[in-house]
Amino acid sequence: MKKIFMCLSFAMLAVAFSASAETVHISTPKTSLVLDATKGEQPKFLYYGNSLSTGDLQNIQAAGTPNLNAYPVYGLWPANEAAFAAVHSDGNMTLDMVTDNVSVTKNPDGGETTTITIKDKVYPFTIDLNYRTFPGLDVIETWTEASHNEKGNVKLTRFMSGYLPVRRNDVHVSQLYGTWANEGRVEEAPLPHGVKMIKNKDGARNSHTAHGEVMISLDGKAKENDGRVIGAALCYGGNYKLMFDTDDTDYHHFFAGINEENSSYNLKKGEKFTTPPLALTYSEEGLGGASRNFHKWGREQRLAHGDTPRKILLNSWEGVYFDINEEGMQQMMTDIANMGGELFVMDDGWFGTKYPRNNDSTSLGDWTVDTNKLPGGIQALCNAAKERGIKFGIWIEPEMVNSVSELYEKHPEYVVKAPNREPVLGRGGTQMVLDLANPKVQDIVFNIVDTLLTKYPEIDYIKWDANAPIMNHGSQYQTADNQSHLYIDYHKGFIKALERIRAKYPDVTIQACASGGGRANWGILPYFDEFWVSDNTDALQRIYMQWGTSYFFPAITMASHISASPNHQTNRIVPLKFRTDVAMSGRLGMEIQPKNMTEEEKEQSRKAIADYKSVRDVVQFGDLYRLLSPYDGKGAASLMYVSPDKKDGVFYWWKTEQFVNQQLPRVTMAGLDPNKTYTVTELNRIDNEPLPYEGKSFTGAFLMSNGLEMPLSHNVDWNKRNDYASRVLKLTAK
Repeated sequence: MKKIFMCLSFAMLAVAFSASAETVHISTPKTSLVLDATKGEQPKFLYYGNSLSTGDLQNIQAAGTPNLNAYPVYGLWPANEAAFAAVHSDGNMTLDMVTDNVSVTKNPDGGETTTITIKDKVYPFTIDLNYRTFPGLDVIETWTEASHNEKGNVKLTRFMSGYLPVRRNDVHVSQLYGTWANEGRVEEAPLPHGVKMIKNKDGARNSHTAHGEVMISLDGKAKENDGRVIGAALCYGGNYKLMFDTDDTDYHHFFAGINEENSSYNLKKGEKFTTPPLALTYSEEGLGGASRNFHKWGREQRLAHGDTPRKILLNSWEGVYFDINEEGMQQMMTDIANMGGELFVMDDGWFGTKYPRNNDSTSLGDWTVDTNKLPGGIQALCNAAKERGIKFGIWIEPEMVNSVSELYEKHPEYVVKAPNREPVLGRGGTQMVLDLANPKVQDIVFNIVDTLLTKYPEIDYIKWDANAPIMNHGSQYQTADNQSHLYIDYHKGFIKALERIRAKYPDVTIQACASGGGRANWGILPYFDEFWVSDNTDALQRIYMQWGTSYFFPAITMASHISASPNHQTNRIVPLKFRTDVAMSGRLGMEIQPKNMTEEEKEQSRKAIADYKSVRDVVQFGDLYRLLSPYDGKGAASLMYVSPDKKDGVFYWWKTEQFVNQQLPRVTMAGLDPNKTYTVTELNRIDNEPLPYEGKSFTGAFLMSNGLEMPLSHNVDWNKRNDYASRVLKLTAK
């Protein structure tokens, strides 16, 4: 802790020695970001990387630095790519911004916010460049705030959160891509000449097809545990743009922020336009080091209840879909309680009076209980859960409405719709998005949650879904000259509603689901406890999706459920052991109809849930080490979690390909204390005989240099054999 405050104090000294400070040193325990902020000149970017000593800082410019504008703006030298662009009230499209002031503010958490204020030389236009640090964390958040005192509106046409020059070398970028039921896939490639762009224009959700996060490897193809890596994560739930512009200089120019396409913003006099934070981290421990930095920062600073263990739950969706009834819900509660679960969540299909919700084409917006399905209402289910010693949760989709609903019949003006156009309809042929820019719609969203939690305070968990993008550009609420505000103001309204909900109900657990993994981003997670990784629950495919998602998000955020076999999305037949071992690597849950399970399967699940509870804290709060990537095509995948004090670990191994006489690599472990001795215990064991190393002890040094041999099959009765194999090992230091 002493070292942290020394770093922070040094950062303050670097900007406080005079009113016209030149060198701004923003430091974390292991990293430094250095800028030149000479008063009256454009601020320059000098350095981002490993921590600098006092001597290195003094001589940094002599070593050769980018000396590029720290926040390039458009207008003078317009051939260069810009982070910010605006049209003044008189039509002038140029900006000429220079440093006016540098200040450092101490934050309540002990970190600091450094602000470099830049002003236009001619126009009363100001941008604050903000850089925030956190005690003990190697992440820096940067964002901007623009304002003006011109006579009329200033039109903002680009508004990036941050800019980072990256020195040319053999630079590779890792990104996440995908689509519905195949989210979070990893792609890595060297940076090309020209422009590489990652963007989203969904409007309501932003992480199905791509993610607003990247890993930048400075030393060629990225490695897991060594090599210089910069991680960047845009903390925003709306349309984004990440762009690398490689021009004729020695640098790749990285920009990240709100996607400005069709979203120009008319900034009023005295109004402040704030961009979302761009979180940056630097590590010399490869991809894994950058991931661990993001995970720790996320749990401590961004995620709702990031220090609270997540409950093991059963969700009703894949078990019964829309076939909700009171008897069935109570049966599922009994089963999950008997297996050691802690929470039951009733999914879609419980509501609608005039229009009962029997499929996906009706009732969104009408959040009244269907008493034909649930005669005792929600209260009876809350009581039933309490009787069984578990908690109760419920599914809602507050931002959406069906054309077949009482809400739409009364208020068609509340939906997102272009003037003079018929609404474009989505899921079920009837779904539309409510216009959250409208304060009345924000009230509706708040009241849906407020009514449920006021009437039924026993509700412990909300699954918040969003099953449609913005399908047509237009707001019935916005004025004609502000139609381009649609995407930005939708998310402003969304956050306002969430802030009201969290202010009144800070303790309820809320999952972000958006047709699966459409809302895996750090912009909304301050209000949500976790996200649904994907609607695809197939265990084999989940290995790939959860692997990629782990680049930026810790296990505690990733809802990972045991589902039926054959799987409902892929029709793949996967044994329960393998399904369970994959689900145990995230936030364990179940998405299945327990009454269709055999007693043997229920007993196996009961033991697995008990095993998971014994390592839950290590998985959800430990440090992740990815060991063998499924993307390497070596026939297996492996990762592990290690507690911060390195006393406990959990090792996962899954066979991803099935061939006779396979020759798979032996996986060495990572993150352990080489001087500690660890006892090995297999979790979720199905073999007739224990593994040879069951109960044996090995030093951390041995496990990290040699590893343990993984059998390619399970020692089970002949009629139980299959072509899958997986292992979960608990490591406990003596």
